[in-house]
Amino acid sequence: MADKKFVLVTGAAGGVGRATAQLFLDEGWQVLAVDVIKQPAPSMPSGVSFVSMDISNPTDVDKLFETFSHQINNGLHALVNNAAVQITKPLVETTVEEWDRVHAVNLRAPFLVTKSFYSPLKTGKGSVVNVSSVHALATSAEIGAYASTKGGLLALTRAMAIEFAGDGIRVNAVLPGATDTPMLEAGLTRDHVKGGGLQQRKKDLASKILLKRLAAPEEIARVIYFLADSAQSGYVTGQSIVADGGALARLSIE
Repeated sequence: MADKKFVLVTGAAGGVGRATAQLFLDEGWQVLAVDVIKQPAPSMPSGVSFVSMDISNPTDVDKLFETFSHQINNGLHALVNNAAVQITKPLVETTVEEWDRVHAVNLRAPFLVTKSFYSPLKTGKGSVVNVSSVHALATSAEIGAYASTKGGLLALTRAMAIEFAGDGIRVNAVLPGATDTPMLEAGLTRDHVKGGGLQQRKKDLASKILLKRLAAPEEIARVIYFLADSAQSGYVTGQSIVADGGALARLSIE
C-alpha cells in the first residue's frame, strides 16, 4: 500500500466523523480512525482501521501513534481533528471539571494528536483539517465552554499553518453550522430553539437558515475532503470555510 494515501480521523464514530471516514474510504484512501466510544454504532465502514482511545489523554495519544505508526511509514497525508464534546448549560452553572473536559477534548486533543503525528505528516506533505464551528464566530446562550474551544481552534489553525508551512504541511479549518447529528439533537434540549418535540425543534431551527434546512453530515465531510486533498486545495492554508447554509450571512436583528 505504498502508493495509497492515509488519513487519520478523530471522533470517527459521530455523525460528521463517520461520514468523513466513509467519504475518504470511497475516494480510495486508507482510513485510520479513533473515537472514545468502544463500540461505535453504526459500526465503522468495512476497511476502516478503528481503535478506541481517549485522545485528550497524552498517554492514549502515544498509544494511538504506536498503533498506526507501522502503517504510515511512507507518510500521513491528512489528519482530520474532528473529535468534540459539548456541554449545554449556563456558564455560571458549568463546573471546572466540565469546562476542563470540553477544552481537553476540543482543543488539547487536536494539539496532542497533531504534535504526535507531525513526523508522518511531514513525510507525506500532509494536510491538517480542524473541525471548528460557527460558534467560533457567533454563538448563543448556554454553550459557552464549547464556543470558547471552537474559537481557540481557529487561532490554533492559523498558528499551525504558520509554523508547519516550511515542512509542506497545510492547515485549515471547517466551521459547520447546524448539522443533523446526535450532537445537534442533544443541543436542542436547550431553550434557544422553541418547539415541542425534537423534530419540531429541528424544523424551527432550519427555518432560520437561509437554505431552510439542516446540513447532512456528508455535506460537511465534502468540505473536509476538499481541504484535505492537495489535488483540490494545494494552495490553501491558514484558512477557514464556513458551511452553515447562510446562517451567518444575515444580521441577527433582521
